[in-house]
Amino acid sequence: MLVGIDLGTTNSAVALWKDGAPQLVPNALGKVLTPSAVSLAKGGQTWVGEAALDRMATHPADTVTSFKRMIGTASMVTLAGTTLSPEDLSAMVLRSLADDVEAATGERPTQAVITVPAYFNERQRRATRRAGEIAGLEVKRLINEPTAAALAFGLADRGDREPFLVFDLGGGTFDVSIVEMFEGIVEVRASAGDNRLGGDDFDAVLVKLVEPLLANEGADLLERLPADRRRALLTLAAERTRRALTTADEAEFSVVIDGAPLTARVTTEAFEEAAAGLVKRLRDPVIRALRDCHIDVKSLSDIVLVGGATRMPVVRKALTRMFGRFPNATVHPDHAVALGAAIQAGLLSGGEGLEEIRITDVAPFTLGVNTATRDAHGRFHDDIFAPIIERNTPVPVSRMERFVTLGDNQRQVTFAIYQGEARDVKKNVKLGELTVPVPARPAGEVAVDVRFTYDTSGLLDVDVSVPANGTTRNLVIVDEEDRRTQQDVAESRKRLEKLKVHPRDEAENVALLARAERAYEGFTGAARDIIGQGLTEFQGALEKQDPRIIADAREGLTRLLDEIDAHSPL
Repeated sequence: MLVGIDLGTTNSAVALWKDGAPQLVPNALGKVLTPSAVSLAKGGQTWVGEAALDRMATHPADTVTSFKRMIGTASMVTLAGTTLSPEDLSAMVLRSLADDVEAATGERPTQAVITVPAYFNERQRRATRRAGEIAGLEVKRLINEPTAAALAFGLADRGDREPFLVFDLGGGTFDVSIVEMFEGIVEVRASAGDNRLGGDDFDAVLVKLVEPLLANEGADLLERLPADRRRALLTLAAERTRRALTTADEAEFSVVIDGAPLTARVTTEAFEEAAAGLVKRLRDPVIRALRDCHIDVKSLSDIVLVGGATRMPVVRKALTRMFGRFPNATVHPDHAVALGAAIQAGLLSGGEGLEEIRITDVAPFTLGVNTATRDAHGRFHDDIFAPIIERNTPVPVSRMERFVTLGDNQRQVTFAIYQGEARDVKKNVKLGELTVPVPARPAGEVAVDVRFTYDTSGLLDVDVSVPANGTTRNLVIVDEEDRRTQQDVAESRKRLEKLKVHPRDEAENVALLARAERAYEGFTGAARDIIGQGLTEFQGALEKQDPRIIADAREGLTRLLDEIDAHSPL
């Protein structure tokens, strides 16, 4: 059985495609949301979900939440003397969700589509895949959370939709995606986000806001508590208060210590003022996503809210001001991602009613290599990032860039492959390394072509070639926990081969270039100048290797040549 899982920071959910629709599966308590919480006892007993969350106040040292924020890092958590990785903890939640499916259907799921924040890097994605494997699930696909939400939103009426923005603010992460739907294709145009921004941060702001007030009322009580228990009590109270403020202008922040209640009144106005810095951080990913896909705010057909933290009035007010309109809250913010994951699972398993749906996604981070450059004073600067596939490029994709040697009689060139956005490659994620021999010649005389080919499964095919001597090297970077056989990888590479053609060598572009060259030769004066300018612009578009830019430029040059031909004397 193949299921869809929303592995969230605060809550997780599982759904499956059944009877032509996605359906959420309830847990043992009859709820469709399971808290992403784990608690252990020294005897080895384990609690997951609601039961674990209940132990947070009494056993904070043995209970953990929000571990999704640590996934893909070297961080470890010790509970009741047992040391666990974020992947181990996530696997416990995934295993609990699989138990719920088995209890509800009588069949144990063996495969899963798991959602991840769009802005998760390769390490975080690999770690999520490992968590699934530890839980006994074959992870068939990782799907970006906003993409999953867009599926749930767009599949309701199957109609075409102009670009819309999915605003996904969950418990621990924030994602923005620009999505378009037409003729059964769900196309992600751009994604951006902040993996350290979510409801947890708004809770922390609330704690900071009320802690002085509580201390004035019961300083001795607070000081007597161990730090971890005090933090757990205040965090749980902050979450309750934040939820209450979604429907009221004022709420009570309350904790009980040794039977004595400590309370403070919190107004929406005070909370909004305290959270102003967090609200400001919501703007940058939105602007980056819009800029990357060259779409103006006014061109968006809708603003779709996803994630429990979008219920906060402070967030909705900010969005209304940001976009100049009210956002769309018709999809269930806590259910949309899991339902979308189930739709993706249905697509992979040939689910009834999904035959005509296709999804295209984008590269969440830029992929490139390390280079060195010489400044105006002749000094070398090493470890400069040279992008080859820019973030938010539709995948699958193939791009090539040319580099030259920097030293006289250089005999080899080593390219380290990185994922990230920083100019200093050391701040990015290193994925691999490749060395190629080059002829010993003066600096700048030997060119080396580097081609990156990337697909939706995360396979990165790197080809390095030296035209001067015909030497080539290849490196295939796949998920280190990927269970695909060598034959599977070979088949994936074979499918990608057709992408490894520079746009200038594609038949329709070659034909148009030839037509433009003939037209240039056939005219003089102003007409020749106009054709030459159009030809230069088209050649520039080809070098960008962006299908959208090339298509627009091709259409423009074709229209120009048609107009000139229309005024021909014959």
